[in-house]
Amino acid sequence: MSAGDEELAKDLGPLAALTIGVGTMIGAGIFVLPGDAITDAGSFAVISFVLGGAIALLTAFSASELGTAMPRSGGAYYYVNRALGPLFGSVAGWANWLGLAFASAFYMVGFGQYIANILATYTGVSLYGGLGLGPLVLTGVKVVALVGGALFVAINYVGAKETGKLQNIIVVILVAILAVFTVVGSTRADPANLPAGKGIGPMLTTTGLIFVSYLGFVQITSVAEEIKEPGKNLPRAVIGSVVIVTAIYALVLVVMSAAVEQGFIADLPAGQIAVVEVGRLLLGPVGAIALLIGGLLATASSANASILASSRINFAMGRDRILSPEINEVHPNYGTPYRAIAITGALILVFIVAAPIETLATLGSVLHLVIYGLLNIALIVMREADVEGYEPSYTVPLYPITPILGCLLSFALIVFIAPLVIALGGVVVLGAMLWYLVYARSRTTEAGALTEYILERSEDLPKSAVSAATSVQPDGGEFRVMVPLANPRTEKTLITVASAVAKQRGGTVDAVHIVTVPDQTSLEYAANHLDDHEKDYHEVLDAAKRDAETFGVPIETHTIVSHQSFDGIFDAARRHKADLVVMGRGADAHGSPGRVESKIDELAMDLPSDFLVLDDRGFAPERILVPTAGGPDSELSAEIAALLRQEYGSEVTLLNVNDDVAAGEAFLEEWATERGLADAELRVESGDVETAIRNVASEHSMVIIGATERGLLSRLVRGSLVLDVVDEVDCPVMLAEKARPRGLLERLLGK
Repeated sequence: MSAGDEELAKDLGPLAALTIGVGTMIGAGIFVLPGDAITDAGSFAVISFVLGGAIALLTAFSASELGTAMPRSGGAYYYVNRALGPLFGSVAGWANWLGLAFASAFYMVGFGQYIANILATYTGVSLYGGLGLGPLVLTGVKVVALVGGALFVAINYVGAKETGKLQNIIVVILVAILAVFTVVGSTRADPANLPAGKGIGPMLTTTGLIFVSYLGFVQITSVAEEIKEPGKNLPRAVIGSVVIVTAIYALVLVVMSAAVEQGFIADLPAGQIAVVEVGRLLLGPVGAIALLIGGLLATASSANASILASSRINFAMGRDRILSPEINEVHPNYGTPYRAIAITGALILVFIVAAPIETLATLGSVLHLVIYGLLNIALIVMREADVEGYEPSYTVPLYPITPILGCLLSFALIVFIAPLVIALGGVVVLGAMLWYLVYARSRTTEAGALTEYILERSEDLPKSAVSAATSVQPDGGEFRVMVPLANPRTEKTLITVASAVAKQRGGTVDAVHIVTVPDQTSLEYAANHLDDHEKDYHEVLDAAKRDAETFGVPIETHTIVSHQSFDGIFDAARRHKADLVVMGRGADAHGSPGRVESKIDELAMDLPSDFLVLDDRGFAPERILVPTAGGPDSELSAEIAALLRQEYGSEVTLLNVNDDVAAGEAFLEEWATERGLADAELRVESGDVETAIRNVASEHSMVIIGATERGLLSRLVRGSLVLDVVDEVDCPVMLAEKARPRGLLERLLGK
């Protein structure tokens, strides 16, 4: 089963969401980097961590608003893509994905260092020697990191619920250990021990180094689609995690600096971890052991949360076709995007082997500072462009000052990071842009709010802005035919029609299986117990794949759980950006007879795409009859007939019912020529329309007819021409209705 646009189960409660953020940030921030930070910046290391927290908090406000408005898997990537378009979405996606992979590798190397410290202290075994592999050295520390990384990739493979439970346990233990360390250390702290600050420059450079410690809060938004009540719980988790972790950082840094004599940390031998050695002085051997255990839990927690979030980034990129949609394959048992997790895990293992720990940390910082700057810009665009449907339940304070400051400070801090690392980050950014222009632009379809805003005001804005927006807008014109499947008996017919159309249009078939459950059953429960509601539910999609493959057209498959199958079809058509929907029709299939829409849809909304509705009498394209009096629905009928003729060599007859035969013939000749059917047989019949269609249909194997243009009130009073024809002819009938804007009066009264 593929995931596509399928929603992930909402398994993460408020504590699990909070601990994903705290767990990611608290690891490297406390247990790996403070020693280097104090050595490089002196007492200003405390300011470095607080400054990093302040920058993170500004972005946390923006992330919270965006997350409550758009709680979708992908987090910062999704918001940037939706607001700024897929060019910047590609940058944010690749930077977020690779940045988290670099950070995960950094955390796992830290994990390896803690294991090495334990072994060196209690067994005398050193893991810092290693095997040379050309320019690389595979140390024992990295071997441990590789094993740990593989373990946490496997944990994420199992599912988000298990991940959330693990985070809860780890973070509670971790906070308890740090609380004891801070309380005891504060009793030994002496301001005279604080080392001198080493200046603004070193402090800012150190801020860039340690900023990798603040990646966790945005990663909460990456799993927003899996958080219960995201409108309430997401802002609490995002902002709360930044505030909590910044306070912990500040307290621990002050204690570490003031509780030992000046120079103690800087003079530690290589391989010894500063926080552990300070803990040994403050708490004795028991304290050192507790901190070693805490370090293992912290680095493991960070890596675990980062792997969880990073795999959701490429899952979301696949959903938007910036990466191949095949990456969205969801495991049939665990419900996780296992391919995305596997790819992310492989990258993490490569980075562990290939890069020094400092490079991993700072490169993760650079890439995320780029993302945070773009995320703040995305918030401004969503506000100023007045995007339809953008209704956050939380809004940033002091708008627009907050996002502007968040953007400027994020980009400014990059300047103080090592030039080589900035260059590597630049390579990732440029590579992401090239990836979009070469690969993704021809596949993705979402233009972004900024592009839409510019193009809608093209006459009022500078030509250079309009030209730039036009030159990078997506060109993913791939024709998508969606097929809602609920009945195995009709699956082959629907897939055959969809595949034939998709083949002629060079498009893709999107098979969607609608599993309906009673209103009393929650969708979350049903999604986790699909076999209870429909045994072997996946078999209809497996059959669809086999049937579509006989045409040589690509096919994607999805499962949707819904209380009402018809509403699920409309929602899926919008989310999957379908150009055409091919669906079956049974007795009383829709609320309004003879139309694809229900009565509510008739009054409230436009069709999300063109629709073809087949009855249950099969598919016989040998001789196709297309009745027409003009109009957009008949245009769709003619288009489909022309495509089927190209695929099957069908004979096509166009029928116009008109008492003025000459006028009817003139109309058909012009109408057929304009629609590429000049060589079709033209028939003009007089008299009653329904009788004429029924009589001519008896000579044909199939009828394709546009849905009536009578409005809702007209059909309720006088009935529907289309419905009568469908019931009275003997051959299969396909109804066609074209998506087009219609006002309320037209919906009520028709043309």
